[in-house]
Amino acid sequence: MAIQESGQMYLETILILTARSDNVRAIDVAEHMNYSKPSVSRALHILRDEGLINIDAGGNITLRPSGRTIAEDVYDRHKTITKLLISIGVSEETASEDACRVEHYISDETFAAIKRVCG
Repeated sequence: MAIQESGQMYLETILILTARSDNVRAIDVAEHMNYSKPSVSRALHILRDEGLINIDAGGNITLRPSGRTIAEDVYDRHKTITKLLISIGVSEETASEDACRVEHYISDETFAAIKRVCG
């Protein structure tokens, strides 16, 4: 299943927030991404309908295995590309921002080559 960039960003955000707290809610996602709560709510329902996340009766969001796989892949790309950019002299803030853009579009082949170089 191909998931759009925005869906990947939501999943990555949920993964990051889950590492910080056992309880992740839509408001946490909205604050982290600086998006409106209605926009986040709509996106989360789409991800739920696609079987990528669960939302329990209390509003707690968890990644399902397929969603976790996507989130971990995107986050790995983000960290690796950030590391590469920092290694060539880009500031940490700019490297992270640029990695966020690039992580969704580079091919698996290119990412594998970057990963070999960056370890």
